[in-house]
Amino acid sequence: MGRNRLKKMHKGDKPLKEKYRTKRRTKDLDLIHNDMKSPDSLLKQEVDLDKPGAAQFYCLTCAKYFINQKALTDHFKSKPHKRRLKALEVEPYTHEEAERAAGMGSYIAPKKVEVLAQDKLAPEDREGDTTMKPA
Repeated sequence: MGRNRLKKMHKGDKPLKEKYRTKRRTKDLDLIHNDMKSPDSLLKQEVDLDKPGAAQFYCLTCAKYFINQKALTDHFKSKPHKRRLKALEVEPYTHEEAERAAGMGSYIAPKKVEVLAQDKLAPEDREGDTTMKPA
C-alpha cells in the first residue's frame, strides 16, 4: 500500500501558464528610462479612482502606484526599490548594441547613467500625508 498518485491537473495548460507569466509583469527598464526624461507628467497625474491611491502616489523608477504617502516613503527605503535604482544606472539597451552583440561591430561596454532618486526630485515633504490632492 503506497501513497496516492498526485494528479497533474494543469500540466499542459499553456494559456494558464501564460496568464501567470504576464500577470505581474513590470515595465521594462528602457521604457522607465523614457519615462524619467519627463517625470512631471507621471508624478502629477490627475485623480483616477481606478488606480491605487487615486494615482497620486507613484514611484517613477519602479512604475508602481501606492495607496498613500507613508507607503510610498516606506517603499523608497525598501530593498526592491534600491535594486531597481541600481539596475537603472546602466545605460538602456539599444538597437546598435544588439547589432554589436550579433557580431556586426566591436563590443563596447554599457556606460553608467546617473539616476536621481524620486524622493530627491520632489522637494515637498509630505510625510504621513494620506489625503488625495485634486488635479
